[in-house]
Amino acid sequence: MLSDVMEDYLKTIYVLHQETGTQVATSAIADRMNVTSPTVTSMIDKLEERGLVEREKYKGVELTPEGETVAIEVLRHHRLIEAYLASELDYDWTDVHEEADRLEHYISERFEKRIAELLGDPRVDPHGDPIPTADLSPPQEESGQRLIDCDVGEHVVIKRVRHRTDEELRYLSEAGVTPGTEVEIIEIAPFGMITVDGEHGRQSLPDEIAQLIRVTPVAELVQ
Repeated sequence: MLSDVMEDYLKTIYVLHQETGTQVATSAIADRMNVTSPTVTSMIDKLEERGLVEREKYKGVELTPEGETVAIEVLRHHRLIEAYLASELDYDWTDVHEEADRLEHYISERFEKRIAELLGDPRVDPHGDPIPTADLSPPQEESGQRLIDCDVGEHVVIKRVRHRTDEELRYLSEAGVTPGTEVEIIEIAPFGMITVDGEHGRQSLPDEIAQLIRVTPVAELVQ
């Protein structure tokens, strides 16, 4: 049996690898999990002993096939729980992450299956993140581009908002920049701001927030 903390590390390594496409640095894991680098190194030693990760000096860490399977299962639990909380218990999409973090380690396969059936086997969670399938295949990443890579004048639909902090999600929620909403790119400032026009009027988003958002051009949706 793996501890909750071990599962959290495996999930974090998996998500970071998906974001970067490269081996994951110890410092990146420490930043994402809000722990020290020595703490991460100690845990990586334990995971490596169990055959769940592989480490290459000066390059970083990656999951073994066994470690990836564990990470994907935890991720499926997490994102299904988020979908359930938002759909059935009226949680706001900005508030589901922490609850799912607590519960993801404890639900049974039977409970997981019941949630999936109740929700119609959803493809994405409330943030637009893909939910792994029941066979634990790596989740199919949704198509689209980053908001910060769009051009002025484009009309796009918000497809996905990567969770980093609840505060950032609430900021976007108050700005009306949420999954499923349509916005127009009004201005891209040279000093790190992108202005969009949507349901809540014009909003200027810092690059560090805009880079969390993936969008699909409206023209692609109506084809």
